[in-house]
Amino acid sequence: MGRYDHAAYVSLTMEFRCNLKCVHCMIEGTMDRLAPESDAHFEELLARNAREKRWIGLILTGSEITLRRDLPDLARRARASGFRHVRIQTHGMHLGQASYCRRLVEAGVDEFFVSIAGSDAATHDALTLVPGSFERALRGLETLDAMEGVATLTNTVVTERSYRLLPDLVDRLSHLRRLTQMEFWVYFPMSERDEKGLVPRHGDVLPYLREAISRARAQGRAVEVKNFPECLLGDLGDALVNGQPELHIDPDFWTEFARNGFYQCVHRDACASRECLGLNTAYIEKFGLEADLLSPISRRWQRTSA
Repeated sequence: MGRYDHAAYVSLTMEFRCNLKCVHCMIEGTMDRLAPESDAHFEELLARNAREKRWIGLILTGSEITLRRDLPDLARRARASGFRHVRIQTHGMHLGQASYCRRLVEAGVDEFFVSIAGSDAATHDALTLVPGSFERALRGLETLDAMEGVATLTNTVVTERSYRLLPDLVDRLSHLRRLTQMEFWVYFPMSERDEKGLVPRHGDVLPYLREAISRARAQGRAVEVKNFPECLLGDLGDALVNGQPELHIDPDFWTEFARNGFYQCVHRDACASRECLGLNTAYIEKFGLEADLLSPISRRWQRTSA
């Protein structure tokens, strides 16, 4: 299961610009109108946590948080207010500059959640649409690997174009000593239809996803899988962790998110799972309800390996 307690972290969306063009970006149609959280809200959250000690970690995120020039200052202020951990969620391109990595670490960033789209430069860059993005992100992870007191995590969006790459991706990053957790987020389009043709069939994804989970765990990594039917994972079902830190974001985001229509499953009333999101509207429109593929989880079986 996951290494990190999501309830102990709070996430603040403070930037909606991005300099990649990822084909699987779920908010590309809304980035221009979503507003980042204000500096005043940032200060209010720091003051609140200093009083209440509600969270141990702050996650600074957005479309690409490293585009904020004051990111080191935000981290310093967060640590000074009492947060034990500051994490940034990033595509990792700017981490390719060793001096920038050092500035962030010195400012108090001790956790780096880096998006890796493919298993090598060719596949990753074909999905981000920016040549050199894989090498720069990997160089950053390797730079951080040599620093004390740093933990790294990776996130990979699982699409029709990427699911076959998952086992090789795990192997490609196997040399990283500070890589604590790998996350695999199965794509959802923030829409009722899969207009881009990126939603993969769960039955096709399953053998590659299981192999990736097994390889990552064999390397000592924690693994979290998002938005995949728990029943299909079987003995690896404890890898499904759909929980997330409390997210502070423009309320208009949730209007778009609701279009996904999660929790649709013919077995929902009979299933004991409390973690599964079922199927979403775009998946059902493309592949149907998959009644013969899915099966209800019994209370006896649920999370017995947890």
